[in-house]
Amino acid sequence: MDEQPYAAAITFVPVADLQASAVCYGAALGLPLVLDQGGIHIYRVARGGYLGLCQQAAPPIADDRLILTIVTADVDAVYQRLVAAGITTDGPPRENPRYRIYHFFARDPDGYRLEVQRFLHPFDGDERQAR
Repeated sequence: MDEQPYAAAITFVPVADLQASAVCYGAALGLPLVLDQGGIHIYRVARGGYLGLCQQAAPPIADDRLILTIVTADVDAVYQRLVAAGITTDGPPRENPRYRIYHFFARDPDGYRLEVQRFLHPFDGDERQAR
């Protein structure tokens, strides 16, 4: 049996304003839109990893237990892009010694908690992240 029999993973989240979310995830974060199904946009986060944004009539209820984390080598550049786009953050990137990461949090237009981070140790998802 193939060690990884799955082709991809897509996390779908409901959004109140698909166009505002497109500015956050597409323009500010720079995620490529790979499929536009009208009321659903699917963005590539990494090879095989996708985020689906689904227009919903009722406003979604953001829950801080859900964190959408994006791993990148250049946390500082992403922070600058989000700030320039007017996305709310919890402050500049910083090191978290407990988890050995460099990160910051932000809020998307629906109040979902976004984390942008770099691992400060080897990570199987992308060894280039380690420092």
